[in-house]
This record gives sequence, structure tokens and C-alpha cells, in this order.
Amino acid sequence: MVARDSRGRIYEERWLLAPKGSEDQSQMNVIQIADPVAHTLYNCFTLQKPHRCALEKFASSPSHRTGHPSWPAAHWANNQGTRNHEDLGKRLIEGIETVGTRDTVDYNAGVMGSDQPFSIWREFWQSPQIGVNLYSEVANPSVGKQVFTLSDVLLSEPDPRLFDLPDGFEVIDHRKPPAVEQPQ
Repeated sequence: MVARDSRGRIYEERWLLAPKGSEDQSQMNVIQIADPVAHTLYNCFTLQKPHRCALEKFASSPSHRTGHPSWPAAHWANNQGTRNHEDLGKRLIEGIETVGTRDTVDYNAGVMGSDQPFSIWREFWQSPQIGVNLYSEVANPSVGKQVFTLSDVLLSEPDPRLFDLPDGFEVIDHRKPPAVEQPQ
């Protein structure tokens, strides 16, 4: 589940996914609550005992505001390969307009121990209206292909309780360094 409210706060569940046909079950392992106005990011770890939320400083990066990071097309030194960024235009997903981008890295034979050339690419379709990706796809020959799709998208304001920390979770503040004890 992913939710974004009119204040820009984002609630997102992260899951450990089990392969199709596996006897293992997928499990939610992290709840993330980001607030770009308060500059806070809580990562609440649901499978760890005791239950804890790590509080981090959240600074919305340029890539967060405009989609995903991209880079100009370029040839790499030492004939390692090339990288390319493509604008894929607009597409409706779940009746919502999205803007697509694809970043591709083409590696030449001999790079990373491969005797064949290979490519890794990432494609994202983000809705400027709601500020989240409705579709993303990553293809990497070393790990395979991953596809994430948001479905059942509702444009109404989400329940404000989603942005409350889960009950019974201790908050560990990582925004400032731990206090150093002075010798006596």
C-alpha cells in the first residue's frame, strides 16, 4: 500500500516477497512514513523485536520532486559501455496521466567479468498529479526482472491515521549524532 495526502506526506509498506509457487509467505517488513514539510522519515521495522522506528532526516531530493534520477547519454571511459536516458512520453495508468522515463546502461563484453555485452535498465511511470510511481520495471540479468504496479488507485484524501506511527513502536532518533560522554 502507498498513500500520499494533500500535505505531501507519504505512507508506504515494504514487503519481503516470496516467489510464486513458494511455500514461504510474503511479509511486510517495513512501514515508511515520510513528511517533506517536517523533513522526517520514519522506517518502522515490523519483523524485529522489540518494534522500533528509525527516525531519519528527510530531504526531498531533486529526483523525488521530478521523478527518478537521470543522467545524460554518455560513453564511459575505457570502452566499458554507454548510458542513456529516454523520455517515454505520457501514458494513462488506472485512468491517471503518468510521465515515463527509462534509464539504460549498456555494458561491453569484459566488464564485470562478463564475456558478453549486457544491459540493465530502469523504467518509471510517475503521476505528477499524485507524486508517486504507478508503474516501475527494473531489468538486470544478474537478478532478473522486477515489476511493481500500483492498482486500485484512489484520488481521495487517505485516512490521516495512516501517518501515525504504529502503536507500541519505540522511536530511535538518527537525525543527530549520539551524545559523547565526557570523561570525569
